[in-house]
Amino acid sequence: MTKILHITPHLGGGVGKVLSSLVSHASRLDDGFDHEILCMEKPEKDQFVNVATAAGCKVFLCPTDTEIKDRIRSADIVQLEFWNHPATAQFLCGNNLPDMRLLVWCHVSGLNFPRIPPKLFKVADKFMFTSECSFEATEVKELTSEERKKLDVVSSGVGVEDLPRPNRQLNGRKVSVGYFGSLNFSKLHPDFVSFLSAVDDPDFQVSLIGDETNRNILEKQCKDIGQPELLKFKGYITDIATELSKLDVLVYLLNPLHYGTAENALLEAMAMGVIPIVLDNLAEKCIVDDGITGIVVRNSGELANALKWLGDNEEERLAMSARAATAVRERCTYSRMISKLNENYLTVVEKPKKPINFKEIFGKSPKDWFRSFNRDIGVFSDNGTVKIANELSRHALYERKKGSVFHFLEYFPDDQKLQQWANNIQNMKS
Repeated sequence: MTKILHITPHLGGGVGKVLSSLVSHASRLDDGFDHEILCMEKPEKDQFVNVATAAGCKVFLCPTDTEIKDRIRSADIVQLEFWNHPATAQFLCGNNLPDMRLLVWCHVSGLNFPRIPPKLFKVADKFMFTSECSFEATEVKELTSEERKKLDVVSSGVGVEDLPRPNRQLNGRKVSVGYFGSLNFSKLHPDFVSFLSAVDDPDFQVSLIGDETNRNILEKQCKDIGQPELLKFKGYITDIATELSKLDVLVYLLNPLHYGTAENALLEAMAMGVIPIVLDNLAEKCIVDDGITGIVVRNSGELANALKWLGDNEEERLAMSARAATAVRERCTYSRMISKLNENYLTVVEKPKKPINFKEIFGKSPKDWFRSFNRDIGVFSDNGTVKIANELSRHALYERKKGSVFHFLEYFPDDQKLQQWANNIQNMKS
């Protein structure tokens, strides 16, 4: 039995869902792989921990130094669930870890912020992206042909097969439009309201499903353009299938510098037959086949035209809806994900274990760890000043989590350079 040790900073959100689903479905297979999870932090909710343990997977929460080293030594493969979380950098650089075979599953695109530290590609025995879009990242393009052989893509976009299949019929009613996902402007396009304002329909309204971050800002933007009822805030909803079944179209307009890859919200909507309209960002274009399973637009005029066409052509809309659901449900399955992972495990387990000096990859201190992920949001200088790269990147700077300087400062409050950068950014915001 080949032992796979998953190392993750937490078991919440998307990573909690995909890891618990992975070990749960893998436990039903006699494929020769045994999974354990080493989680650096105690989860706020036990949902995904319970799913994993119910499947017989051992989950080590807030492990001691002895447990960390014992689990790594006993593991045949260490699978690092990777993104720019401060706890990950602290774990890797703050411990003298045993030799390992390292497989990295990267849960950010690397296209913008956060970047993937280049040396991580070199020390990994295998490096897996969750979307083909990551091959366009600067650091990936600079790899040698030999180094690129380590790369693969294993989508973490699974679970859509658990959703009810859509049963959409001709009904002649007006198209229902919504957005499902984060309202933080590092993800949602900051000009979301401006895009929608191009729609020439006084009764046009978009339902927003998700957290209500930035609600006040969005409501003010709607009032400023004279359309106070443009957005309908539904808040966070657990029964997402019921809400998606009420929508015909998803206006999934994201910040071009967003960090996402698999885009689970987009996949879930498509699986329910909701037609996506997306901007021509790389991550979304790897999911949406323009004119086949959705529509890709470049500006507000094209958005307005797309919505009008969908409203005027119900039969074609239903056909596109069916194609979207079929494509996603065929592509995003647990069996496909597990099969792809197992292929990579078989490759990695043949390699010898080796020591890895993670400080050479990320740096020696918290400020270095933070800067190792930085590209395209700003310049964090040694004198404590911060220079913003551009307006679209500004929103990533203001995040309280997501690997921002504020997130790192929360973990390392004694780092003076992080404090200086945080103060500088706070002054910009105010």
